[in-house]
Amino acid sequence: MENKETEPPHPALPRVGRLQPTLVLATLSAAFGSAFQYGYNIAVVNTPHKVLKSFYNETYFERQGTFMDEKAMLLLWSCTVSMFPLGGLLGSLVVGLLVDKCGRKGTLLINNIFAIVPAILMGVSQVAKAFELIIFSRVVLGICAGISYSALPMYLGELAPKNLRGTLGTMTEVFVITGVFLAQIFSLQAILGNPTGWPVLFAITGIPALLQLLTLPFFPESPRYTLIQKRDEDTARQALRALRGQADVEDEMEEMRLEAWAEKAEGRLSVLNLFTFRPLRWQLVSIIVLMAGQQLSGVNAINYYADMIYASAGVDAAHSQYVTVGAGVVNIVMTVISAGIVELLGRRCLLLTGYGICGLACLGLTLALLFQSTVPELSYLGIICVFAYIAGHSIGPSPVPSVVRTEIFLQSSRPAAFVVDGAVHWLTNFIVGFVFPSIQELIGPYSFIIFAGICLLTAVYIHVVIPETKGKTFVEINQIFAKRNGVAIPEIKEEITESGPPVLSAPAKETAF
Repeated sequence: MENKETEPPHPALPRVGRLQPTLVLATLSAAFGSAFQYGYNIAVVNTPHKVLKSFYNETYFERQGTFMDEKAMLLLWSCTVSMFPLGGLLGSLVVGLLVDKCGRKGTLLINNIFAIVPAILMGVSQVAKAFELIIFSRVVLGICAGISYSALPMYLGELAPKNLRGTLGTMTEVFVITGVFLAQIFSLQAILGNPTGWPVLFAITGIPALLQLLTLPFFPESPRYTLIQKRDEDTARQALRALRGQADVEDEMEEMRLEAWAEKAEGRLSVLNLFTFRPLRWQLVSIIVLMAGQQLSGVNAINYYADMIYASAGVDAAHSQYVTVGAGVVNIVMTVISAGIVELLGRRCLLLTGYGICGLACLGLTLALLFQSTVPELSYLGIICVFAYIAGHSIGPSPVPSVVRTEIFLQSSRPAAFVVDGAVHWLTNFIVGFVFPSIQELIGPYSFIIFAGICLLTAVYIHVVIPETKGKTFVEINQIFAKRNGVAIPEIKEEITESGPPVLSAPAKETAF
């Protein structure tokens, strides 16, 4: 006992995590097979939309002997686009149950079913002459994206050492953007965005899922899940040794025991409990603001309707697909830069900088669209503003929330928090996709002033409420929020010393969604 009391809960030995091969390969397997699906399927329908509408019309003509009218085509196409975020919402609602019952890695593996099956269905839809298969598959792919967009950051955040948590956390967005970029390349008319190539274009989405099924089983489950929820110290220790590339991982094991003790009293929180649990009040509000701000700041309005914006800015329709690819290059470069500097500059700095750039770009785009008819040169300013917006969003608002939402919750509340987080993400995604065209028709260029205002409000909230989480353990971050929530967290050191590792006690009470 005396020896234990002389040792602090967090050992004084330096613990600087490095990118070991197992950690790198596990990240690549998990992210490429999961986040890629989200990005690829957001963008894959944008460029070849005329080819797909032609397929819809031809199929309808073969069945009915007449072509669809414009309103019916618009409704059918709106369903094709909007079914993806609707499926994402459904996926986000079940992810909490899946990650608790099947584990983080297990959930990602099961989720591949929701990518491979629709890939096959869309691949045969032209031969089957059934556009309904495309619409149904978009829902299923949305479920896949909804699950992976929550389960993947949870898995990566729990694999990473604290000094690399930001870098690995941003890998979710890096691979989302990679998916968007490859979809933009493959959907060019000269490659697969043509009447003969589009079934292959849609079927490609099954390849990353298949690769993940073949590779991810060889990598460890989240050590935190294994130790805190499964109470299997030996397996957790083996997983940490493989991920860290060293035999001595007791300092990190002790940190996880501290987290287990800190959350021991609250049990396994359900979504409903989360809304009434005072010690997590500001964390819950923060993820809602971060995810709503990410979508309502206009990113998907620009992604979904980029060609329309370029046309308004004076870009020839034949060249707009190449401008879109150029924007994709900016997107992926800035997201990779963000991953490289998030541990250097911190989360708050990137978020505030990103929202500032986005807000200014929205104001500039409004001015360009308003006055380009009288000053033609302003059409170039419009394109610059779109690229600036994409750069700003890629540096902070897009990648960083994936890091913060993992960091501000402990193990017991993280699954329920990710259900709320995912639901807000997909609901706001769905709302923007449906509402933006109507707003643009009603108030024209002034619609981007609304997005500028949302950028400002989100930045103010981040500045006032969200602390810097760089380099802190989950327990330390929880203690910072405890002060804002007006609750006291008792000292952990003495309890750990006298009662032993909490993970060996009875399992915490679980509550269903």
